Amino acid sequence: FPFHTWQPDTYTTAPTPGTMLLSGIMLKMGIYGVIRWLLPIVPHGVQDWTYVVIVLAIVGVVYAAIIAFMQKDAKRLVAYSSISHVGLIAAGIFTLSHQGLQGSMIQMLSHGINVIGLFFVLDIINSRLQTNKVDELGGLAKVAPQLAITFLIILLGTVALPGTNGFIGEFLLLMSVYNYNAWLGAVAGLTIIFGAVYMFRSYQKIMLGETNALTSSFKDINGTEKVVLYTICALIIVIGVYPKPLLHLSDAAVQHLLEQINHKLTGIN
Repeated sequence: FPFHTWQPDTYTTAPTPGTMLLSGIMLKMGIYGVIRWLLPIVPHGVQDWTYVVIVLAIVGVVYAAIIAFMQKDAKRLVAYSSISHVGLIAAGIFTLSHQGLQGSMIQMLSHGINVIGLFFVLDIINSRLQTNKVDELGGLAKVAPQLAITFLIILLGTVALPGTNGFIGEFLLLMSVYNYNAWLGAVAGLTIIFGAVYMFRSYQKIMLGETNALTSSFKDINGTEKVVLYTICALIIVIGVYPKPLLHLSDAAVQHLLEQINHKLTGIN
């Protein structure tokens, strides 16, 4: 935010493999560029713009969450959800804190896994029913229980439920923003509430209730789809239950980056 306007339309109209590539990998390249080059090269410039960027990021987080709640198309909902998550990652980075940088690295990986899973589920639905309109669906859990269970696990990771991969990164990011400014941290914390509301609301409309003429003949996931979804769900659970390897790997990288930044800041001063 406010450089996000291309994203919802692109995610909605692009073929699903392209959308998965954009959301899961390419969207993170800008964040990687900030961490890898912007912070160590121009730390004074980053420091001068820290407050402005964090405020814009938090505004984007709340704005995207509210717009996501209003969406009727499931792919657009996930697109705005991605904007909200990336806004929180950006806010954490610009706190220039260990928690913020470490949380951003972990959340980039976790969000990539989750959003690819979400778009894969939506592609399965669209390939069978030729629609992603939430109001046209319903009752899929009755005819496709395996899809419903895997979709639920991915949603739990997306809303950062403790014990899933989304929790540790989002917790570190929220703590970094709260330590920077308590009011901004409190507003950022609304993302968990907003995210849970619009994600579970969409799950209720798509998976629960009675089937209709469109969804009654829906077929559950096949062998290839099971492999992909079970792998994603396994990653969500394993990273959530045992995040220590990720914390260990990212800790060394963050420590080195902060040493570079602090050396340049103190050296010039």
